[in-house]
Amino acid sequence: MVMLGVLLPRKCFRCVQRLFKQNVEAKREISKICHSDERLRRFISENTEISGEQSLTPEIKLRLFTPDCRFWRERPELWPFDDPYWAIYWPGGQALSRYILDNPKVCRGKAVLDLGSGCGASAIVAKLCGAAHVVANDVDAVAAVATCMNCELNAIKPPLCVTDNLIGSEPECFDLILLGDMFYDEALATSLHSWLDRSIKIHGTKVLIGDPGRAQFEEHNIRRVLHHLAQFDLPECVKEENYGLTCSSVWSYHPE
Repeated sequence: MVMLGVLLPRKCFRCVQRLFKQNVEAKREISKICHSDERLRRFISENTEISGEQSLTPEIKLRLFTPDCRFWRERPELWPFDDPYWAIYWPGGQALSRYILDNPKVCRGKAVLDLGSGCGASAIVAKLCGAAHVVANDVDAVAAVATCMNCELNAIKPPLCVTDNLIGSEPECFDLILLGDMFYDEALATSLHSWLDRSIKIHGTKVLIGDPGRAQFEEHNIRRVLHHLAQFDLPECVKEENYGLTCSSVWSYHPE
């Protein structure tokens, strides 16, 4: 900077100083984010276990809560982030992932959106089945980190992880949208119904839904436009974790 002070006019020199300072501050901020991400990855590693062998998709490994994990039995208020939906492999997502693994052509060469991606299982199987482009969307930033870690467990490159709320936004061009366990709330189900309709009408997008038969799903108007594709019996441990639900189904969405 001494030489720049000699060679440049004072006004220009101040600009360079300011840019230099901003660049240093930006690098420090990036460093903070990287270290924070490293701490988050360590936290996830320490508070989950690698599992999946007792799910509908034993082919893939995932970092999840198990009965041996601290926060399985810890007081919820001690959890330092948003509710960790990503730490459970929900039965709708299991059925959806199983269906894709059994029918890889539904993803092969396609642009795929895993909406409400959670642990990233459906995004992972989409990549394993040859999808050309995969986006994992979850509004929880911790879920994005967990998804990347789960991709590493399965020796695949992570998908593009997006944390914006896409529901209600202008639909982007995807060949296939995957939704597992997203119809747990009536208001959310209604918003999804409207947004999916627009996606299909604008882009001709195909939609696959995985759900174990929750009341909010079975009683919603969207059921009238769904075609049943497959049903899977849930493993015993999954039944126990989900209050006695015994099976989970996959549906395709065909709006009127």
